[in-house]
Amino acid sequence: MSEDETAQEIEATEKVEEVKDATEETREVAKEKKDIAEEKKEEPAAEPKRDENTVFIGKKGVMGYVLAVVTQFNNGAESVVLKARGKLISRAVDVAEIVRNRFLPEVSLTDITIKTEELASEDGSMSKVSAIEITLTK
Repeated sequence: MSEDETAQEIEATEKVEEVKDATEETREVAKEKKDIAEEKKEEPAAEPKRDENTVFIGKKGVMGYVLAVVTQFNNGAESVVLKARGKLISRAVDVAEIVRNRFLPEVSLTDITIKTEELASEDGSMSKVSAIEITLTK
């Protein structure tokens, strides 16, 4: 065997060892990622629990929210809460009245809660906004 062949064989052996080392490192990293993923599965993220029977009144048309409330009652909900802030309070009242007078006369108004919420505006200042919660019960 010549010196060139011996050098090539040593070089090939070194490359094989490098590949083995890299493969082992890759396996270790994959195992660490798997362990981290399993830890995340065990600890579910704490999400704020939203009440399924709550309808948040926004900028859509009144009848869209009426449909949402009627659907909640038709799906077996005993009560539905309408929540609105600011200028949309009147829309929440409209929704409650339309549901009660036109669609589901057996639904009654059980509670109205009014409050003032402090919100941070875009420029960072705090502003106070009126809010209402209207509870309708079958």
